[in-house]
Order: sequence, then structure tokens, then C-alpha cells
Amino acid sequence: MNNSKLNTDNSKLLFVVILAGGSGTRFWPLSRETCPKQMLQIVGEDTLLRQTIKRIEGFVPPENTWIVTTEDMAQDIRFHLEPLGPVARSIRIINEPVGRNTAPAIGLAAVYLRHISPESIMIVMPSDHAIPDRDQFQADLKSAIRGAEENRLVTFGIKPDRPETGYGYIKVDRQGTIRPDKLLKVERFVEKPDAPTARKYLSDGNYYWNSGIFVFKTSKILSEIQTHLPSLSSTLKEIEVFLFKPNKFNEPNEPNKLNEPNQLNKPNKPNKLQSRPALCAMRYAEIDPISIDYGIMERSSDVLMVPASFHWSDLGSWTALDEILEKDRDGNILKGNTIDIGSRNTTVFAGERLIATIGLKDMVLVDTPDATLAVPKERVQEIRKIVETLKRRGQEEYLLHKTVVRPWGSYTVLEKGGGYKIKRVVIHPGSKLSLQLHRRRSEHWVVVSGNAKVTRDGETYLVRTNESTFIPANTKHRLENPGEDLLQIIEVQNGDYLEEDDIERFDDDYGRVII
Repeated sequence: MNNSKLNTDNSKLLFVVILAGGSGTRFWPLSRETCPKQMLQIVGEDTLLRQTIKRIEGFVPPENTWIVTTEDMAQDIRFHLEPLGPVARSIRIINEPVGRNTAPAIGLAAVYLRHISPESIMIVMPSDHAIPDRDQFQADLKSAIRGAEENRLVTFGIKPDRPETGYGYIKVDRQGTIRPDKLLKVERFVEKPDAPTARKYLSDGNYYWNSGIFVFKTSKILSEIQTHLPSLSSTLKEIEVFLFKPNKFNEPNEPNKLNEPNQLNKPNKPNKLQSRPALCAMRYAEIDPISIDYGIMERSSDVLMVPASFHWSDLGSWTALDEILEKDRDGNILKGNTIDIGSRNTTVFAGERLIATIGLKDMVLVDTPDATLAVPKERVQEIRKIVETLKRRGQEEYLLHKTVVRPWGSYTVLEKGGGYKIKRVVIHPGSKLSLQLHRRRSEHWVVVSGNAKVTRDGETYLVRTNESTFIPANTKHRLENPGEDLLQIIEVQNGDYLEEDDIERFDDDYGRVII
């Protein structure tokens, strides 16, 4: 084999599958369930998800980039990609009905790809890793693809520089044939070790951190799933029949619209049979969650590893920033509107509000408009307990920020109490909200800048600055900005239920109609 270039001369055989179904626990309060880590600009000049997509620009065609995410996140991710321009419109999204960990997500993507390109090679990447050196990453990808062309499962190992207990490890076999393409035979995968074991791994020299990045043929991973996870394989075959072989299912043939983000989650059809998408969703929800590492990689005897030459961090917690971001002479990371006197080895993330610190040591302090976190670095893994407590109490701070970005603009919750909520709503020029109604609340709109085009029960009229209008409950309505400047309104909601899921959409520019 000529190792100077890829056997896969046709880049159309290469597909990138980005896993983006994570929730917003580890980087709370900056991350929330509706705005998880991958959608934040934590390091670098863009969000982690958009950085992941840019990392493979020029390596695969944009239309060969796929994102696997959950039903709840799919539409928000589509909006989040819009700053990428034409590239965003080429990216396809596979919508899981419910998260079932990485093995089912990768298997589902493989089912789709097999029908598009049976000879395809999948490059599987998490959406929330920090890899600043794109050129070096792509160079290592070429080595991994050579291994995949040999029908092997290939992963990337990170050479450890400390006895880390937060990562799984890969042990390689250096006794075999030395390959000129850097690929090493994997002897075994090991779980996260305790501190003494991690020190042993570091001194051994044959152990690498498990990066969670993989390359393999689509046909190979489906074969491995059939061997090691037969129940998952059986369910994926059922879904494959539902999606792609309608003649084997007692329902009229329909085109498969693979560009649609909700392929598995369309509402049931009004006929005597459940629709194929509904059956897919039902069967997928029954899958036992399992990771690709535990389900396949640890069980397969056919795994190679590329020792990564690129810098990498999975940004698993706030302390991971110590490896990535620049520090001052006292070891501090100070972001935003901060003043510090005499602190050491402390991370402070502030927004517009001034955060002043004196004499902190080994701390993480994060401030957002509605929540502030202060935690010793040695206890950052316990942040998930805060999120669990917020969920149990029914407090919104685990779910979303006070300001929520939407494709048409944004809204900010200014105040809420028993039976009322006050918002500031900002709408971009030329944009409009969906035609909608609310069953359990009314809305009173006061225009503070710009002109609002309002639709209410079929009537359309203009509301100018310093004017207002009222929308009763159970009334179809729409808000639009017909001008060239931002439209800002104050919205006062009244009712016995004021959550965002009290909405029925009838028409929408962003594909969110579900009735």
C-alpha cells in the first residue's frame, strides 16, 4: 500500500458524523439543558460545535457532514449553525427520538449512510472537544483512514502528560510490526483509573487517553454491532426496514426525505396503521443505552490507534480550562468584567456585571444574569448535583438562561411571579414569530422601539412605538417586524401556566409546525 496518500481518492466516500446530544451539566451555570456546552464559546473564537464543523472543512464535502442529536435539540442546533452560511444549509441532521448514548447514535447514522454510500467511511467526532490545530488534526485523520480502509476500527489516543483519573485509557501493543503510518495495535481499553493506577499508566508509556474520536467503514461498524450488540443490531434492522424498505411494511411507498431533521419523529398519520416514523421512534426508545467504547471498542479484537499529534481536551469540567486558556502570572484565568487582587490558580468567568475577587485560591467562580457558581476546583465534578437539585425543585435555572436566542431574535425574562411573567422581546428586521396560540395565558404587548405588524384572529394591523395591543388566550396571533430597525416590545403574560410549552403553531418560517 502506498502510504503517501489515501486509497480513498474520492472524498465523497468520507462522511463526518458529529455527536451533539449532550446536556448542559458540567459547565453550569454557563451551560443549560437548552444551551449545552457544544453551543457555547468557551475557548477559541467560535462555539465548540461550529469549531468542530470548521475542523473538517476542506477534508470532506459539506453535504457529507451529519449531526446526530436528540429531538429536543435538533431545531436549536439548526438555528445555531446559521452563522456558517451556505455550509450550514448542506449539513444534515439525524434526530434521535431520545438519547440512547453513543453506540445507538452511531449505529443509526450508519444505517442512513449505508443507503447513501455503502462503501462510505465514517469519521465520528464529539461536538464539544477543543482541538486548536486543524491542519495537524487532518493529517492524523489521513493515517486513521488508511486503517479504516483495511477494515479496522480506528481510534485516536492522546499521550498523557499527567496521571489523569477523569479519562479512560487505551493500552497499545508495541511488540508487533512497526507501521510507517503511525497506527498501533490496541491491546485493551481500561476504565477511568484511581490515582495510583493513573501514575502507573503514565510511567508505563504504553497507555494513552481515550479521545472518543473514531474512524471506520460504515459496513464495518454495522458488522461489529451485529457481533457484539445483537439486540441493538436487530432494532436497527427494523428501523432500516421502516425507513428505507416500505414495500416490506404495509404502508404506501413514500420518498425518504433525508434532509429533514425530524425523520424519526413526524406525527402519526391519520390512518389505521401507525406511521413508519412513529414505529421507528417507538423501537428506538426501547434500546438499552450503551456507549460505543463499552459496547464495541472494548470488545473488538480489530482496533488500531493513531497516537494524536494534535492538542486535545474534552473540556470535561471547568478545571479543563487550565489546560487550554492563557493564565496570568498567578495562574488565574479571568474572563469578562473582573477585578482581582491576590488570587491564585482561580478561574473567574464574568458577564457584564463586575465580579471582584480578593485572595481566592484554587477556585472556580462563574456569574450569569440569573445564577452564580462558586466551587473549589477539587469539587467541580459535583456541579451535576446542583443541576439535579434544580430539576427536582422545578427551577428553570437548569433549563435555560434569562435571555434565550431564537432564529427571529431573542427574549429576556425580566420578572416573574404568581400568575404573571414580564419579557423583553427583540425581533430582527424582516423577521416574524410563528402563527400561534396559547391555551392558558394572555399577552399584552407594548412597543418600545420600532413598529410591530400584528396578526390577531385573522386581522392584521400596525402597532407603533409607545402603543400597545392585547392578545387573549386561545387566540391565533403573530408578531412581525416589517421595518429595517430592531423591534423591541415588553410582553406581559397573565395566566395559570406560563411555560414555553404552552404553544400551538400553525405556520412558521423555521420548520417548527408540529400540528
